[in-house]
Amino acid sequence: MTDPQEPQPELRWAPLPPTPERKGRVWLIVGLSVLALAIIGALLFFLLPRGDGPTPGPSASPSPSSTPTPTETPTPTATPTAGPQPSQTPIVTQPPVVDPTVEAFRGQVSGPLADALRGLDIVAGASGQDALPVVDTLQEDARRLSDLPAPSSISDSWRDGTASYTQRLSELRTAITDGGNTAGAVDAARTAAQSLRSLVGL
Repeated sequence: MTDPQEPQPELRWAPLPPTPERKGRVWLIVGLSVLALAIIGALLFFLLPRGDGPTPGPSASPSPSSTPTPTETPTPTATPTAGPQPSQTPIVTQPPVVDPTVEAFRGQVSGPLADALRGLDIVAGASGQDALPVVDTLQEDARRLSDLPAPSSISDSWRDGTASYTQRLSELRTAITDGGNTAGAVDAARTAAQSLRSLVGL
């Protein structure tokens, strides 16, 4: 038995040690849950457009059917483009067929032939090199006269006459530059010009 006189230990209430806080674990669990939800949401977001993918699939099937139809249409359309080309050929062949009348041709050449006679008169009265510009002008008129299409009835005679007139003008210019007697050359050129005038009825 214990001695009643033995001192008994004194009992006192001491505060319990604080329990460790578990807030860190709670936030970790919440964070993992949010991350899992975000991953699931991302997977659903990327999987839903793939579900709509079959819609362009059937749209691609009519596309090959539409491609052969335009390839067939240009082939018939290319053929009418060649049609207008032969229509241009008769337009080019028509102008040469027109044969001018002697009256119409006379109206074209009457002016230059009248200038030829006046020019030769000037050359006959000029002295030395002063006559050269007039002869050069007469030679240019002679070239234009030879290029004009004459009526078929006088075409050969017109071609020979203009060639003779051009030759006489060349001889006249040579006589002027050489300083010789130009009277004979002027008369020869005037005779050639008169022949052309008579040919067209002037």
